[in-house]
Amino acid sequence: MKLTTPVVDLKGVGDAQAQKFGTLGIKTIADLLDYYPRRYDDFSIITPIARLRPGMVTIQATITAAKGRYVRRGMHITEAIATDGTGSVRLIWFNQAYRATSLKSGQQYYLSGQYELSRQRFSIMNPSVEMVSDFPVNTARILAVYKETKGLNSRQIRLAIKQVVPLTESLKETLPKWLLTEYKLLARGEALAALHIPESSKQLEEARHRIGFEEVFGLSLASLLNKKENQSEQALVIPFEVKLAQQFVKNLPFVLTSAQRKAIWQVYQDIDRPIPMNRLIEGDVGSGKTVVATMAALMALTKDRQVALMAPTELLARQHADTIHDLLKPMNLEAKVSLLVGSLSKAQKTKAHAAIASGEAGFIVGTHALIQDEVDMHDLALIVIDEQHRFGVDQRKKLMAKAGHMPHVLSLTATPIPRSLALTLYGEMDISLLDEKPKGRLPIITSIVSPNSKKQLYESVDAKIKQGQQVFIVCPLIKESGMVDASSAEAIYKQLSKHEFKHRKVGLLHGKMTADEKIAVMKQFVDHQLDLLVSTTVIEVGVDVPNATVMVIENAERFGLAQLHQLRGRVGRDDVQGYCYLVLGDSAPPGRRLRALENSQDGFKLAELDLTLRGPGAVYGVAQHGALDLRIAPITDTHLILQARTAAGRFITQNESLEKYPHLSEIVARLRRVTNLN
Repeated sequence: MKLTTPVVDLKGVGDAQAQKFGTLGIKTIADLLDYYPRRYDDFSIITPIARLRPGMVTIQATITAAKGRYVRRGMHITEAIATDGTGSVRLIWFNQAYRATSLKSGQQYYLSGQYELSRQRFSIMNPSVEMVSDFPVNTARILAVYKETKGLNSRQIRLAIKQVVPLTESLKETLPKWLLTEYKLLARGEALAALHIPESSKQLEEARHRIGFEEVFGLSLASLLNKKENQSEQALVIPFEVKLAQQFVKNLPFVLTSAQRKAIWQVYQDIDRPIPMNRLIEGDVGSGKTVVATMAALMALTKDRQVALMAPTELLARQHADTIHDLLKPMNLEAKVSLLVGSLSKAQKTKAHAAIASGEAGFIVGTHALIQDEVDMHDLALIVIDEQHRFGVDQRKKLMAKAGHMPHVLSLTATPIPRSLALTLYGEMDISLLDEKPKGRLPIITSIVSPNSKKQLYESVDAKIKQGQQVFIVCPLIKESGMVDASSAEAIYKQLSKHEFKHRKVGLLHGKMTADEKIAVMKQFVDHQLDLLVSTTVIEVGVDVPNATVMVIENAERFGLAQLHQLRGRVGRDDVQGYCYLVLGDSAPPGRRLRALENSQDGFKLAELDLTLRGPGAVYGVAQHGALDLRIAPITDTHLILQARTAAGRFITQNESLEKYPHLSEIVARLRRVTNLN
């Protein structure tokens, strides 16, 4: 038997079952070994019958009085009595008619199952049964539980795994010997065997640590090799001029925070070198990322070099263009700002393309329109990518390719990144934190609201509108859906504009509207022609309406913590008190996430909690989660991540050859293609 042997060759796996294995992506023995358990049930503790308590249990007993019978609608029930010297317990199996004849009287068995109340008596329901004299696969041990498919359960997968686990002894090592010794790691084969069939909880913990370490090591190696390659490229030097920066800051209508000053100094040091910058500016909504990006662009614009800023939505691109135009006006550079978005007319696009190609347009702000073939940059030196996790790797690479060389790259995100993700997903980037709010900004008062208290909530909201303030109401759906019991923007808009707020000007905004419609509605809201805007999460990122002080979020339990925090940040942008109301979908007690949001303004703490509760996919999207390729390593284990990252750094500095480790080399090559910069 070899790793390349098809699973159909295994004992007990026929053509039909092999097809079911195939639906799980398992075609060969190598695939089977690489199919990691999703969780474990611990049946390793043998409990005397006299001491059984409700829950999952394992007993060692003899079985007597096994009888089967058919009941209503063809249901078959087998009942038996298990005895171990301390007492007896009833066993019940449903639709397992073979049990009555297969159980041998007087034979010692391990039985594992759920001990629970059934027809006024405690019984063990549908227990797994194995003879003590056999090597137990499904009882009396820690059992691996796998992702299953119809017709193929974990018990059948375990039986197949048992046949192939001996092959792990001959598996080639994927990590250097010095690393295994220094970090006290199991050999890969030993770890893989223990992952599937652990002998103890200690061995399982060591196996998971070893496999998890390798996962993070590979990811770290990929990002560090990308960073090393990036630093070998040549970028255009953008010299720093202190007087220019001082003049810009002097003209600002506000005072920069210490965090902004530190971040812009780091950026200036980066771009004043021929090594390409790859920096991420990370800060909460309203922390001033656009100002930092504009200050970085300032140095390039005065040297007649170009800057391109790519935003994920047209609304956000237009807002950036307006903000940057105003920031550069005192420097007499506002004419260099150009907007390129999909909704421009053909004539407008032609004019913009010509200005970009000639260099007349110095600071080009746009959406995906920036990466179209017709766009020909003149002298692109700096790229700014806003909410960069919303763009795919290929889209970012296309924009970089417009420079004709490796440009300086400055990425922005309002999504707070937990430290563990910063070390993995963003491992090849330098990170600057904007962890201060502008002076005078008040914390947003956040309250959880029961659906029974909506009348009082709307009265409070109306009082704010009467004072001249504006309100967002955010819904999880555009239209009502029979599949999902949640508020829709269209239904709430109709309800409020006809009833509770019929005396107010109410607007509707959602993602299925055309770009022109969205812009028109948003302009009405910004110009205070609307009092209240009912919207979907299209307003989550970037839309800045200083006069909006109230955020009402319908069915708040349906949103992630990071998303709720960003929505909350859309209000209270001036020195006026902001309010955020989290309206529950039902009268059930609020969950841990909503209580955390109610009690904390710290986006980084909230992001850590969201990561712990829901995993990286919820925080950063399915694509990024898949790219992480962490199936065993707990993404919240910063200690493990730092260990593996340090080891990856040493692997590179010691000039270790990846070619010596084909399995690792293949993983690293794939990860280098999907990590942040490359």
